[in-house]
Amino acid sequence: MTETRKGDVVKSGDGRTLLILDDDEPFRTRLAQAMRTRGYEVATAAGASEALVKAAEVVPMYAVVDLRLIDGSGLEVVPKLRALRADMRIVVLTGYGNIASTVAAMKAGAVDYLAKPADADEVEAALLAQGGHHPPPPERPMSADRVRWEHINRVFELCDHNVSETARRLNMHRRTLQRILAKRSPKE
Repeated sequence: MTETRKGDVVKSGDGRTLLILDDDEPFRTRLAQAMRTRGYEVATAAGASEALVKAAEVVPMYAVVDLRLIDGSGLEVVPKLRALRADMRIVVLTGYGNIASTVAAMKAGAVDYLAKPADADEVEAALLAQGGHHPPPPERPMSADRVRWEHINRVFELCDHNVSETARRLNMHRRTLQRILAKRSPKE
């Protein structure tokens, strides 16, 4: 099938074509393999520019986009993918989920937002959910301690690893933050 886009002819992927955009190579490889065994024709990319080139060659029906990429944000990629194909089903994945980025992903055109580690079953359920129906909640969601730890580390990273600035933004005592950052991440 072909579509006309500003005078260009691009091939639009029919059926179960999927683009996986994630900078985490082991995760990207595992998810791609799992989705191939489910019958998807999968293309993968580590960065936004690579993903947009691949999506322009064969416009996929589905896309899984990580929030953090090697060359930008997945939130910037979602509307560009949506512009290539209005009916594309896009799921945003991230290890650093928060309400603001969830709202931004949905406004940009994502159909769902999943926190890592999401397995192939959860991803496929989110991609295939139709008409406002959301997939069931995960069997093993992250614990509250893990969500808190992820949030603190995300803010720390956004503050360029500045402990004082992170503590100020989190409204937390600096020493308390240092103790939290020194600990290992909680299990799930």
